[in-house]
Amino acid sequence: MDGQGNGLEAVAAALHARLVAEAGGGAGGGAAARDDVAARIAALVEREAALLGEAERAALRRLVGERALGLGPLEPLLADPALEEVMVNGLAPVWVERGGRIEQTGVAFASEAQLRDAIERILAPLGRRVDTAEPLCDARLADGSRVNVVIPPLALDGPVLTIRRFRAGGLGPDELVARGTLEPALRDLLAALVRGRRTLLVSGGTGSGKTTTLGALSSFIPAGERIVTIEDAAELRLRQPHVVRLEARPASLEGRGEVTIRRLVRNALRMRPDRIVVGEVRGAEALDMLSAMTSGHDGSLATVHAGSPEQALRRVETLALMADVALPHAAVRELVADAVDVVVHQRREPDGHRRVVAVAEVVRAAGGPATRELYAWRDGRACWAAPVADLIARPA
Repeated sequence: MDGQGNGLEAVAAALHARLVAEAGGGAGGGAAARDDVAARIAALVEREAALLGEAERAALRRLVGERALGLGPLEPLLADPALEEVMVNGLAPVWVERGGRIEQTGVAFASEAQLRDAIERILAPLGRRVDTAEPLCDARLADGSRVNVVIPPLALDGPVLTIRRFRAGGLGPDELVARGTLEPALRDLLAALVRGRRTLLVSGGTGSGKTTTLGALSSFIPAGERIVTIEDAAELRLRQPHVVRLEARPASLEGRGEVTIRRLVRNALRMRPDRIVVGEVRGAEALDMLSAMTSGHDGSLATVHAGSPEQALRRVETLALMADVALPHAAVRELVADAVDVVVHQRREPDGHRRVVAVAEVVRAAGGPATRELYAWRDGRACWAAPVADLIARPA
């Protein structure tokens, strides 16, 4: 930012402090309150910065408004629909992800107080907070974007704020084909598997696009079925007419009221679902999910963090063993083999593109579940390693 920009930032900070002092507190959240604050900001700028030109006064009104009603310097970034992730590392320049690649911006918070104020604006409407006693927090913006906050003493260089943008409409299967995530023939195979009520597990690393692919696959579920979606932070937007959306709830500030993914999965079984879609399996709910998939809910979908289809099955086994019900490992492995039909593995390439790089059928082996490769992306081309007609035609 140039010298004039720094000067306006300093004036804006002073005017915002005066605005808060005159109001005796923060701005209200309603539309009328926001309009009143905007009018007071305009009057304050006209009174205190009358000697500046109209362009500078307009910039001041915007900067003070961002501090009073928005998220400060993050506002223009969050207004850019091309940005997928916004990463604030203390007072250092903000980083963003665009097209799968990370780049540094010229945007930065002027002070830690300004950054903490922005964090407070995100968390306060949700009844959440961070402090030295609880320096970690996950939250969600009104538009569905996911937020993670870490503050000192855990974050050594100042508060860290990470915002994963939410795409309201999601991406459909054809859009994933256009972006190179899916090959047309692979899209058709996955469509046939979902319509044929095969249970699919989507695996991949952080940021590989698992949830996006899960949402695209869910579009193949027939419109006449009742679907229950279960997520830690609601991101899926299914377009079928009969969808019930459930979201986990963290504990309150008093440490009460937590509702876990596992509890929601158990409750979903009482809601007469045709299919259950779990946004991400990351804990003991894996056992309840596997039980649901083997008790009349064929064709369910879920995601899991893993580096390959084989690792995905092992991770689900490990998570199921965390349920603390004293099931033998062999029984859990049998449950996995019965529950999961196909693993779809996705990866984020070095150039930032997301791509499904492996699809494997789950088969029985001597020690439990194993995988049989159906599709792989190798050396820049699609490789079909096994016939799939029998899998599609086989009854669910």
